Amino acid sequence: MSLFEGPDGQKRCGWCAGAAEFVPYHDHEWGFPVSDDRRLFEKLSLEGFQSGLSWRTILNKREAFRAGFANFEIDAVAAFTQADVDRLLADKGIVRHRGKIEAVINNAARAQDLIAEAGSIAAFVWRYEAQAPAPPQSQSTSPESEALSKALKKRGWRFVGPTTVFAFMQAMGLVNDHAEECVSRAKAAEMREGFNVPK
Repeated sequence: MSLFEGPDGQKRCGWCAGAAEFVPYHDHEWGFPVSDDRRLFEKLSLEGFQSGLSWRTILNKREAFRAGFANFEIDAVAAFTQADVDRLLADKGIVRHRGKIEAVINNAARAQDLIAEAGSIAAFVWRYEAQAPAPPQSQSTSPESEALSKALKKRGWRFVGPTTVFAFMQAMGLVNDHAEECVSRAKAAEMREGFNVPK
């Protein structure tokens, strides 16, 4: 597995070499466990938008997405109307894809249902935490991502295929997929050890 040596001389996951903005995202967000429902919903939404595109495109548009989608506050997005869809389709700052925009609005309503069912999105998705993960960055799906994808689809979520869900799980710390020699792997492992899995 390739590694990237950052400006501080520390080794990081090789994908950090793809763009300068990947380094702070990698160092401060990617792979660290998250239990906040707003952040989990945002990430699932953005991973859906990434489908067929690069993460760099989505990351560089993230602030515009947040502005357009009410900071991904679930109740606010669930209340969006056709006027909001039209507004977003005219927003040059985001990816203007009708199906993906409508999926986020649909998924916000499904998220409300999931919260009513499980208590929180976090309590639901963390049931699918990787118990015996494969070697880091060796796969694009996993048995857990396939199971979570199936569970979400059964509840009416859209743009949540196994690959999209696995990328979500990597980013939100449900699996520690930092490279073995990456400076962030031990930090992610330590955070996972101290993380209270939502119930």
